[in-house]
Amino acid sequence: MGGPLLRVENLVKHFPVKGALFSREVDQVRAVDGVSFCIDAGETLGLVGESGCGKSTTGRCILRLTEPTSGEVWFDGRNVTAMDAQALRLVRRDMQIIFQDPYASLNPRMTVGAIVGEALTIHKLANNAQEYDDRVVHLLETVGLHADHMRRYPHEFSGGQRQRIGIARALAVSPKLIVCDEPVSALDVSVQAQVINLLEDLQQKFNLTYLFVAHDLSVVEHISTRVVVMYLGRIVEIATARELYTTPKHPYTEALLSAAPIPDPQVKRKRIVLEGDVPNPMRPPSGCHFHPRCPRATERCASEAPLLREIAPGRVSACHFSA
Repeated sequence: MGGPLLRVENLVKHFPVKGALFSREVDQVRAVDGVSFCIDAGETLGLVGESGCGKSTTGRCILRLTEPTSGEVWFDGRNVTAMDAQALRLVRRDMQIIFQDPYASLNPRMTVGAIVGEALTIHKLANNAQEYDDRVVHLLETVGLHADHMRRYPHEFSGGQRQRIGIARALAVSPKLIVCDEPVSALDVSVQAQVINLLEDLQQKFNLTYLFVAHDLSVVEHISTRVVVMYLGRIVEIATARELYTTPKHPYTEALLSAAPIPDPQVKRKRIVLEGDVPNPMRPPSGCHFHPRCPRATERCASEAPLLREIAPGRVSACHFSA
């Protein structure tokens, strides 16, 4: 193998905050603050954390739907952050996204056939109308929809069906990597399981690689090979799904897992209640961003930011006391 399919190096995204007077920049929201990780071909990397921690912004910066402030994104040996518009358009055939909201992400004025087939037209992947129709029908059937659905409009479908349309749209250009931006958070629990199973089947069938962004830890545990945990724009832990859920090393990860419901009523888990609220991302705490809420915090945590270091083969943690 020639290295990871995707490599993110020190990715930063700061959003300017404008003041009323002359719309001058008065502050910055530090949404993503030095994120680095790799994804191997064929694996699913889960990206989890509380709302507002920078998960979705990280995914959008990787695809350059949102322009990063600094850092580099390397995809299949190519530096995505250094590409011009023409080169980026070509590489986007290999990098697609499934959006969170299946209601807002589909154009209500376009038929399903036009939505799914738009990428075929843009990238000139169909030689004639018959080939276009055949390809769209095949994509719809691949995600569990029917051929006659291509002439209908998004409002005629349920939330789960709309998300299947979004998945078909992402598959249209035969990508290598798909960023799944909380693809099941807006769906009912029963429908969530169907969509997750569909994503797993498609991964096996087309050898896809996923960056799976979510806040539902049970969903991430089910689908992910490895898991990245973020807090306030920074990565605090990376581990395989099994290791993370059985032996978390960072206190924030422990608190997240303690809040996750367990389906077996006989199993009891000690609940870790974090004090205070998530800090303001415009003025994050000094040192370790988690120290104001951490039950293990010391004076060192308030003054010295912990390095994201390897504490075991394949496991990294950003805590002074992880071992």
